[in-house]
Amino acid sequence: MPALKISHVGWDAPETRPRMANDVDARPGLALTNRSILRNGEPWIPVTGEMHYSRQPRERWADALRLMKAGGINVVATYIFWIHHQPEEHGTPSFEGNLDLAAFVQLCEEIGLEVILRLGPWCHGEVRNGGHPDWVVNADYTERTNDPRYLDAVRTWFGQIGREVAGLCGSGGPVIGIQLENEIYDQPDHILALKDLARESGLYAPLWTATAWGSADIPVGEVFPLYGGYSDGFWVDMDQGWDESFQAHFTFSHQWDDPGIGKDLAGAAWTGVVGAKHPDFPAATCELGGGMAKAYHRRPAPTARDIAAVALCKIGSGSTWQGYYMYVGGTNPRKGLQESHATGYPNDLPELNYDFGAPIGAHLQIRESFHRLRNQHSFLDAFGSRLAAMNATIPETDDDDGGLRWSLRSDGGSGFVFINNHRPHEPLPARTGMQFEIGLDDQSVLFPHRTVDLPAGEFLSWPVQLEVGGVVVRWATLNVLTVLEAEGEPPVLVLAANDGVDAHLAVPAAYAVEGHSSVPVGVERVLEDLRPGFFTLTSERGGRLRVLVLSASQALEAWTPTVSGRRRLVLSSAPVVERDGGLAVYAHQPGTAAVFPPMGEADDDGFSRHPFTVSSEAHEVRIARTAPASAPPARPVTVPGRASAPSPDDFAAHAARYTISVSGQAKAGERSLLRLELVGDTGSSLFEGREEDVFWDGSVSDIDITPAADTDRRAVEVAVFPLAADTPVWLPADADRIRASLVEPVAQITSACVLTFEATQLSGFA
Repeated sequence: MPALKISHVGWDAPETRPRMANDVDARPGLALTNRSILRNGEPWIPVTGEMHYSRQPRERWADALRLMKAGGINVVATYIFWIHHQPEEHGTPSFEGNLDLAAFVQLCEEIGLEVILRLGPWCHGEVRNGGHPDWVVNADYTERTNDPRYLDAVRTWFGQIGREVAGLCGSGGPVIGIQLENEIYDQPDHILALKDLARESGLYAPLWTATAWGSADIPVGEVFPLYGGYSDGFWVDMDQGWDESFQAHFTFSHQWDDPGIGKDLAGAAWTGVVGAKHPDFPAATCELGGGMAKAYHRRPAPTARDIAAVALCKIGSGSTWQGYYMYVGGTNPRKGLQESHATGYPNDLPELNYDFGAPIGAHLQIRESFHRLRNQHSFLDAFGSRLAAMNATIPETDDDDGGLRWSLRSDGGSGFVFINNHRPHEPLPARTGMQFEIGLDDQSVLFPHRTVDLPAGEFLSWPVQLEVGGVVVRWATLNVLTVLEAEGEPPVLVLAANDGVDAHLAVPAAYAVEGHSSVPVGVERVLEDLRPGFFTLTSERGGRLRVLVLSASQALEAWTPTVSGRRRLVLSSAPVVERDGGLAVYAHQPGTAAVFPPMGEADDDGFSRHPFTVSSEAHEVRIARTAPASAPPARPVTVPGRASAPSPDDFAAHAARYTISVSGQAKAGERSLLRLELVGDTGSSLFEGREEDVFWDGSVSDIDITPAADTDRRAVEVAVFPLAADTPVWLPADADRIRASLVEPVAQITSACVLTFEATQLSGFA
């Protein structure tokens, strides 16, 4: 096939600096233009991850935040749920324990993360009343409007928040953004009124934001419009299939509005019209799906590739702010706080579970999506200032398959080609004979030198005319991961291969190459079929660059922490975090971390090796069924297209009961998970007074069995409500096949194991 051609298209409007707030809210070193956010005059791509402090135990905040930072998050977003803090009108709002907002924000600052307060007061977050306390909902004023009595209640609430965190909003404080309301479509004056109330309460930030999806009418210029994109969602009917609003996020596009998010709650305000991105503001997101919550009637389970492919498509489409919802899962503080059919919502959510399938789970489990996103975030950390200044040029496609899905971000002199060949539910075919011709301002680059094939399910980001340390990589069929730099040493460019894709790299023909063979091809020198390892490039002017190639599997174990002021590359199967001036791992089994540049004596490959161990004993797990399931009644469809979850009475009457006994020494507070494989409709567990619940989707179910005191024996009570062949819920394909094969209702635990996590400080760092 002929080479795919595209020429860089420059910016079509001069760079402008919108005024985000009055001069009091300005912060030296932080500015906003129609192209990007500027930090100290340089373009900056923030990476925001959502974590709800009130849905995580306080004693785990620090570990969660360190993991976020290790995943490449640099800004934490958090909802402030009014109903969590003040369930009673005349009660004093609680900011104690897991609700200590000020302590959470201060901890973010200590760990090196900035903060966006999603102030609400209506937040959603799958919380009952959107986070409004019942006494607000039941009052004789109209909520979410400029009704003076509602604004008075909000004024008091914002004032209470201000007393907690206003001192953290000033210059040099960690709070750099405040979101007002959420998913409000036609009341710009109300958003302005909320902004006035927040500022009156001492809450302010250089970036005021609002969600702009659903063709929302927001006061642009007073707030920064942010967008979202999910690979799947629970908010469509159980028989609807994969909605086109989800499909759109697997393409490169200049469309940023998503009319599907919040559609089921928008009511008459929903227009179905796709809004245009405002030309005075850069393309930015606050809700790229880090996973997806499960409603009873529909239980999406996005894969790691689903999540990372959407994120890559947004980067390739011109995103200058990557924001994820959720990035850390959680658990509701108590029962009855979730949205449900009983409280007037179209969806029944679990009473407690808000794991969201996030990159970091409710119990701080690290998932594959974390690793795939981390690779993208490492790239943004190293090259985001260049990428933010690059426009996105997207070729037109002709049909649903669209041929190859790709884009170019370029400033005219260099750029990155982004390619996505992954799509869930309706997989894209493998592509053969792939080659590109990229038109830059002063030259055209044809690459690779020979065509390559692209398997189904892969997504890539390839450099064109990338200059590092005075050395130019003309092109590479490898993903850019990071660059490691130190004074007096040549920089190291780290690249990562994709499975099934030939790995080649080209430099100008006059360059010298050490450590790998090369062949002259016209004006280039090409290094073919690269394998993991180092090689060195030297330009005709003496510039030197070391290049490290990682395999696809190595890239999923590649961490890029900063130690002693220097970015390093760590290869480890266990999570690696910055802690106590060095590095620590959170592991459930022994292993070794390989570090480059080395910390201490290096092996022949240039890496130093740092073993880590775990001291926890093996655990014996026994499953005993104490009561069988009985045939459940037919599930009622109380909301059209959406079945209701089993009532407490139905669950109690029909669920199978199990006692799971765990033998083996366990230390107080040492994080332990009981991992179950089961088949059933819904489930619940009880351990040391802590309840958990789950809507089954075919994946494993993790139960927190961290003991309060040292023990050698633990017991977990588990109940599983039976799944029948005709249970009217949407399930992922693998779970759906299990359901279809059922002859009679099933509520069965098929296996169980224990994972115990220890934090180990690596030697040679502190």
